Amino acid sequence: MKSPPGSLLDASAIGLSGLCLAHCLLLPATAALLPALPAAAGAEWLHLLLVAIALPLAAVALARAHRQRPLPVGLWWLAAAGLSGLLAGAIGWPTPALETPSTVVGGVLLATAHGWNWRRRPHPACG
Repeated sequence: MKSPPGSLLDASAIGLSGLCLAHCLLLPATAALLPALPAAAGAEWLHLLLVAIALPLAAVALARAHRQRPLPVGLWWLAAAGLSGLLAGAIGWPTPALETPSTVVGGVLLATAHGWNWRRRPHPACG
């Protein structure tokens, strides 16, 4: 049975959060081992690009779910906190030293919100 478009959006958003997390945690470790990668690990445009993709994807996924049935207020707050963390990390706010922790926490919060949203949806029976 075909999955609803909202489920695909949530799955895409969770996957993007996972890629962001992998970028934040694995790329710096890899860059330490391979001298050619530090430029990619610190590329500010990549962080801004990931946030530019995450913001509309999250908004569309949550808005589609809201049309089906109202979202709990906690889910909105969780998603907003996650997006705020991603944005803060991408612009290096409040300090560049907090860029990675802000991004990691924001990505985990946003992925959690999308997971919650996905679990709220009706899913076809397996079989």
